[in-house]
Amino acid sequence: MAIGEEAPEAATWSRESYRKFAEENGSLALVLETNGRISGFLVGRRVEDQAEVLNLAVGSKHRRKGEGTVLLAAAFMEFALRSVKSVYLEVRESNTGAIAFYEKHGFAKSGLRRGYYREPDEGAVTMEKKLTESIG
Repeated sequence: MAIGEEAPEAATWSRESYRKFAEENGSLALVLETNGRISGFLVGRRVEDQAEVLNLAVGSKHRRKGEGTVLLAAAFMEFALRSVKSVYLEVRESNTGAIAFYEKHGFAKSGLRRGYYREPDEGAVTMEKKLTESIG
């Protein structure tokens, strides 16, 4: 399964982009497998005491089963171990399901970036979660 095919709203990165990202200092890559196939992933990075979730996707057949929550909780734990105090992300304005998911996990809307996404052009809602709160 290609996550991009089952989760087209996820940012699409090339294989080369993932490879280069994995070599960066502070990068975080988490993968969930179901029956030997990738069912979800999260990539993020830490810079000083802040972190950013760059891409989180769960295949359509695996949604609403807690896999996104598992990935996010694992990222929060890893970032906390790396002394991160705040986690940030951007999400398409129209992706109300993802916005609700992130709010459920302690993120709060912090701003709007007009024209952030392409194909289609759309603004991004910026969100932040403080890790000084309880993790999870």
